[in-house]
Amino acid sequence: MRDVVALVLVTVAFLTLPLIIGQAEHKVMAHMQGRLGPMYAGGFHGWAQLVADGVKFAQKEDTVPAAADRRIFLLAPGVALVPYLVVLAVIPVGPGQVAVDLSLGLFFALAVMGIGVIGSIMAGWASANKYSLLGGMRVAAQLVSYELPMVLAAASAAMAAGTLNLSGIAEAWEWWWLAWQAPALVVFFLSGVAELRRPPFDMPVADSEIIFGPYTEYGGLRFAFFLLAEYAGILVVCSLTTVLFLGGWQGPLLPGFVWTLIKVFLLAFVVIWFRVAFPRLREDQLQRLAWVYLVPISLFQLALTGVVKVVTGP
Repeated sequence: MRDVVALVLVTVAFLTLPLIIGQAEHKVMAHMQGRLGPMYAGGFHGWAQLVADGVKFAQKEDTVPAAADRRIFLLAPGVALVPYLVVLAVIPVGPGQVAVDLSLGLFFALAVMGIGVIGSIMAGWASANKYSLLGGMRVAAQLVSYELPMVLAAASAAMAAGTLNLSGIAEAWEWWWLAWQAPALVVFFLSGVAELRRPPFDMPVADSEIIFGPYTEYGGLRFAFFLLAEYAGILVVCSLTTVLFLGGWQGPLLPGFVWTLIKVFLLAFVVIWFRVAFPRLREDQLQRLAWVYLVPISLFQLALTGVVKVVTGP
């Protein structure tokens, strides 16, 4: 019974965490830049700012460009958001605390995450706007470039643990993985941030170049869906990084699900810090980072993991 209660509490936390990350981004960025950030909505330090933003989006008119492909245009926000929520079902937050414990959980998570990126490509193609189309093409190029190192890095963790089950990977984790799987951790995390089009990998939505990329023609709740998808994506990438490379729920004294949430939040803080600390890359720099650095590093890590497994045995 206690495990069921804990699972319900953590599920609620995971469903609300994208909103918490969004609110935290306002305040963390503000303090890093010497500002106060939201202070009025809801009272104490503007804790309800994201709620106020949601109300604002709901009141805005939902328009569709006359030349747009209406069906795809309207469907794209849902395609962008729902896959990230589905992935949360297979991510364990504690021993035995997972909604759906799949034997191929890692494969399922990576496959479904790719569908979320397709939502942005659909938005760019269907908007009948040159800036949106250019942003969609950049999203597609970014997906092709960073999906490969991300999968290779995840394969290294699965090979080390001897399973594709996410709970099994977390259980097999040992503290010394922080050393010998560190390259894969860096590659996976950076590739995940790049797939989310978060700074400094935000070329598809570069406001100084292409207005707002694939989302230029969107407004109201549909635009809010894309923003929520971004925060849900941060939660998914940080959760997978935690399970694959940081031991998931493993840690002293505190309950397992608390350790999971702590590690996820710390990684989300790093994602927010990236936005403040680094300027946007150029497209050639983006591709160079993926193909010249991340792919070779992930291949080397995969080979190293294979050698270690052969030498040490199953």
